[in-house]
Amino acid sequence: MRSTPASAGRHWDGSRRTTRRPRPLQVAGTSSSRLLRAGQSSRCRQCGNRIDLYERADQRPIALHPMELSVAHAPESSRWHLSRGIAYPHGDGSPWCRIPHAVLCPRRTPLCRTGPHLEALRRQLAVHTRRLTDTGSFTPTQAPAGTQAADSDPDTGSSARPVVQLLLGRYLAEHTIEDIRCVAQTRHRHRCTHPVLAPTAPAGAWRLLPTGPHRGQLALPDVLMAVYDLGHLPYSEQLRWRVQRCPQHAAAPGAADLALAEWQPFDPLLHTAHIRTRLPHPPARQAKGR
Repeated sequence: MRSTPASAGRHWDGSRRTTRRPRPLQVAGTSSSRLLRAGQSSRCRQCGNRIDLYERADQRPIALHPMELSVAHAPESSRWHLSRGIAYPHGDGSPWCRIPHAVLCPRRTPLCRTGPHLEALRRQLAVHTRRLTDTGSFTPTQAPAGTQAADSDPDTGSSARPVVQLLLGRYLAEHTIEDIRCVAQTRHRHRCTHPVLAPTAPAGAWRLLPTGPHRGQLALPDVLMAVYDLGHLPYSEQLRWRVQRCPQHAAAPGAADLALAEWQPFDPLLHTAHIRTRLPHPPARQAKGR
């Protein structure tokens, strides 16, 4: 007696073999954002709960609670809606809305008045934070003892969050110039590991520039601060830095993003702690011929 081998579509006992085909993630053609849905989810650094990251109309990121809430339970100043991948304040006429995670974060004090429904949701998130902390799955970030120790390197004097000038504006980077990483998705569906500061591409130059007024604000004292200037580069290079892509993925506009570009519009009044009056030493790679 010979055993009959099972077919490729069935198990050894003759039952059907179900295979799940992976679904490729794609960005809708009508979306204003190139960010994949898989790259929008993250964890709050303070409480460990899940958040959804979206870009606002002013290209600044915002962390929203992943669940929709009834408009009746959300304060009017905390109502947000999504349109084509972009988050907009206030409602869109529907009975549901999204609210910022900062309103519900158990480790923050809400800046708006919350009702019983939101307070109950805050308690649920606090319980989840306690479970993550007790099991060792999450460690809350501790506030640094001093701003100078957290924002600069005592050996090199370089700012951990430098100010970058590009496209006629100034932005506060999330990492050092050398550590700004490409946000595009690779063929293996992972985030690109290449830095934006590529050795084959022209680089910027550190300069001491005045802080100056910012969007109609009162002029600050005439103070020179260290700025990584990209304004002399071609428009295509400045745009590549703004979308935070390496040269390889900048040449492939069809590739989606797995993370938001980590730029924050620089405000000298709000970001005073990141103003450095000395150039970094040793500086980042300078532009050729400069």
